[in-house]
Amino acid sequence: VAICKPLHYGTLLGSRACVHMAAAAWGSAFLHAVLHTANTFSLPLCRGNALEQFFCEIPQILKLSCSDSYLREVGLIVVSVCLDFGCFVFIVVSYVQILRAILRAVLRIPSEQGRHKAFSTCLPHLAVVSLFVSTAMFAYLNPPSISSPVLNLVVSFLYSVV
Repeated sequence: VAICKPLHYGTLLGSRACVHMAAAAWGSAFLHAVLHTANTFSLPLCRGNALEQFFCEIPQILKLSCSDSYLREVGLIVVSVCLDFGCFVFIVVSYVQILRAILRAVLRIPSEQGRHKAFSTCLPHLAVVSLFVSTAMFAYLNPPSISSPVLNLVVSFLYSVV
């Protein structure tokens, strides 16, 4: 809305819409956190409590568990995929609309220098978003067969920095 119709931003996106979007984000994040926390605290740990990560990741905690956690993993993956997929679709649709509006506006700029300046403003943002999404996908969707402790450490560090 801010890019496509900047002068109508205040009327199209009022405080009620902002409250609804914030409530949806907080509600889904809270549900996600409660499910992961309840699952984590109910696991019996028998392989120590030291993780080779910068922060406690669910897959690393599951490796410390001495119980068969296959059903727990599948349940968490299903719930996480449902929540994350909804957010991902919303983000993709938003970015497609933003990119269409930007391309339409930029291609109307008569000078080559003006178009270059407009694109150079947008590209760093898209690069950071792409880096964030790709490291998140690699950190959470890599199969265990290609997973190594050093690679997991590097990816988790890069993901936490981005």
